[in-house]
Amino acid sequence: MSIMDSFATAGKPAMENLSALFQSHPALATYYTTVARWIFVVLAIFILAKSIYALLSAKNPSEIWAYLSLPDGSVKPLSHWENVLGRATSADVVIDIMTVSRNHATLIRNEDGDWMFNDLGSKGGSMINGREVYKPTSVEMGDTITIGGAECVLIPPSLQEKRENIESRKRNTLILSPWSSLIALTIFQVMLGIQLIASKGTDLPISVIISLGILTLVMWVYCIGMKILRRSAFEMETIAFFLCTLNLAVVATSAPGSVLKQLISILLGIALFIVLCWYLRDLSRVLKIRKLLILLSAALLIINILFGTSSYGAVNWVRLGGYMFQPSELVKITFIIIGSATLDELYEKKNLTQFMIFSFFCFGCLAVMKDFGTALIFFVTFLIISFLRSGEFSKLILVFGVCVAGGLLSIRFIPHISSRFATWGHAWDFPDAGGFQQVRGMSGSASGGLLGLGAGNGWVHNLFAADTDLVFTILSEEWGLIIAILAVLSIVTLGIFAVRSIKAGRSSYYTIAACAATSLLIFQSMLNVLGSLDIFPFTGVTLPFISNGGTSMLTSWGLLAFLKAADTRQGASLAVRADTDIPVDFAEDYYDNENDITDFSQLEDDDR
Repeated sequence: MSIMDSFATAGKPAMENLSALFQSHPALATYYTTVARWIFVVLAIFILAKSIYALLSAKNPSEIWAYLSLPDGSVKPLSHWENVLGRATSADVVIDIMTVSRNHATLIRNEDGDWMFNDLGSKGGSMINGREVYKPTSVEMGDTITIGGAECVLIPPSLQEKRENIESRKRNTLILSPWSSLIALTIFQVMLGIQLIASKGTDLPISVIISLGILTLVMWVYCIGMKILRRSAFEMETIAFFLCTLNLAVVATSAPGSVLKQLISILLGIALFIVLCWYLRDLSRVLKIRKLLILLSAALLIINILFGTSSYGAVNWVRLGGYMFQPSELVKITFIIIGSATLDELYEKKNLTQFMIFSFFCFGCLAVMKDFGTALIFFVTFLIISFLRSGEFSKLILVFGVCVAGGLLSIRFIPHISSRFATWGHAWDFPDAGGFQQVRGMSGSASGGLLGLGAGNGWVHNLFAADTDLVFTILSEEWGLIIAILAVLSIVTLGIFAVRSIKAGRSSYYTIAACAATSLLIFQSMLNVLGSLDIFPFTGVTLPFISNGGTSMLTSWGLLAFLKAADTRQGASLAVRADTDIPVDFAEDYYDNENDITDFSQLEDDDR
């Protein structure tokens, strides 16, 4: 007997008894739904508000990793792992000497505390301890770095200062205990199961209750397991678990026979999240795999073109046995891995050219597939990555103009895209034609009010693609406007956290990846929510974590890993190695004894 059969054998009698109770006392089901709607809102506010507050209050601590003594006698603290040395005012270490190039070189620290110096093709050249260097070279503490004739010395922070930095990091790291949120979410899930039994009765498959139970078990196992590994921040995961609970509720209402399939997608998504977090710990490992990912992504898109199934104009689905998946969804993850770059790579034209070629290949494939919604999401992500890599608006304006022209042509000549844009803003003028879904979806949303009708009590789920493209209207109808807005705000909060983490980012790679991932999540959410309300064009994209769909769920969890990798709070992320959280040993080799340590933190800012 399988585990699923065991669960079914144990839980079916209880479910049947509860269903019989509600059927024999119809008023009891009504009373339960009335009370439960209020409790659901209170629990959702507690769960999400606590996680949102923790993320918005979180301080990714900035530490001093080393000092660089400058030719004028001042000492510059290095608070980033990646630093640009040069004459430009935008450089991390400004050396205002004419023989120094504007962006002369980079000085980069890795996870093991080792430093690398790289000359960026400067005219004045660079030397380490009097020896000319032309390629990335290891630098030890106490080494003299000469750039354009200007001599600098790399100096470690004192042991005392390093310990104080660690204590400061611990004090400034606001991490709330996850247990109260998990208890509240567990109560939410139990009440959801009862609510679905009250609304669906014997029509509700036992697999729905089993799926909710397994999700509850998995989230507790995950948090306890991470605690054993000395990880302490679970705000992002709590938000994701809550949204996945809403996802199962939506699927249980619209396609109850697919709940187990959706649960498997959630479990695979969590596994992908853990694997990606672990893989992102070693940046050199990530950089090595990018060429393989380019080939894999190209193969997926070509397979989609050759063997894809058309769905309302767009060829974006591939059938594999009895399953359907969207290759373009998985390419979103590889697109960010390929597009993000370390500081050294930002100055390599070859690296940028490679990303540009790959990007336009993706746009071309999506154009052939006629998948306008996904192409728009890729394009916005491309703009974010390109700007973060270059910071140049002029080039972006040119690329933007070319892509907008291509987009206008697709709107003009691709029928299903043209019809959607023709209806944009006029859905109520075509209630039985182009605006059929949106009009009925908005009507259902309005009927839900602030608290909703109760899970399983709506009718919007009967519309085509209600649990994917119009899922926000199901949320609004059955769960109410409060929970629907909270769900969207929680995704926006992830974006705010990603932007705030830039100042303390370990590497530009992690900050670019986090900003790109959260931009993708937020923009996709905007297209789904505002498209269903006829504020944006109806592009037919999913709402992350909530819409029904296995590939979409996998991608949502995968993108969350990039945000987790940008979380540098003490013990917060599996994507940051615990053994590099407290690197102090390297200072011992530089100073003679601990009592003879120069504490540069005591210097005035003008003296550094």
